[in-house]
Amino acid sequence: MSVAERVREGGPITIRVGEDELTVIRGGQGNPVLVLHDELGYPGWLNWNAELAAERELIIPLLPGFGRAPRIDWVFSWRDLIQVLARWLREQKLAPIDVIGFSFGGWLAAEMALADPKLFRRMVLVGPFGIKAPEGKGEIADIFAVPALKWLASTVKDYENLPEFAQLYGGGHETPEQFEAFDDARAECARLAWQPYMFNASLPHHLGGLKGVPTTIVWGDQDEIVPRAAMEIYAQGIPGARLDVVAGSGHRPEVEKADKFLDIVRKHFEKN
Repeated sequence: MSVAERVREGGPITIRVGEDELTVIRGGQGNPVLVLHDELGYPGWLNWNAELAAERELIIPLLPGFGRAPRIDWVFSWRDLIQVLARWLREQKLAPIDVIGFSFGGWLAAEMALADPKLFRRMVLVGPFGIKAPEGKGEIADIFAVPALKWLASTVKDYENLPEFAQLYGGGHETPEQFEAFDDARAECARLAWQPYMFNASLPHHLGGLKGVPTTIVWGDQDEIVPRAAMEIYAQGIPGARLDVVAGSGHRPEVEKADKFLDIVRKHFEKN
């Protein structure tokens, strides 16, 4: 059994953040990496997690109101949420830390870095929400327009031939508990980012303030969730950022092209 196969997901722990609680999963060994999950909640400990956890400790907060994580009643916007996460990082003395943010979590990472550039050492943003593409250049797909399972299937290029697809979100896609978790996540998305839908119109104008936070944007060339034009705005707006396009992948290159994804992450985090 390889080292990676022996590195398992740690059990959830509860951490106080002021008067509230944050549920966090930790696993692995080495310098820590913060992982911010997507709009459907924590997808589970996948192959890429086990591989990276053989060399880095993964710290994964379950965003309040998503899946197993209890809602924080006063958090009504993504702005409220990033303040909770930032306070937690500071109080736990985790900053500066490397971060990987996926989709909705990628947007949160970018906004957190803008609010406090000292939080992050390096960033990898995977198909991040947060930016509206120019007219005629595509839209962020509407998570509320289709059933949750159809949305999930649309996040990959070919779910029927993707071995790990059945393991996403615990593999219990047809259980009442999983449908409830998906509905809770979508309801929380509506609370946090309904209008405007999943973007911040001022974000492109602030990206220049991220000078000193080395950033890589990762995007699958078959992504049907976020348009390439929005990724290019991120890459062009953040000083020194680069856009890595993963061929043959949809919105989840970490699952569909795990080896390529890990190669991008390792090279980015290992730079001086």
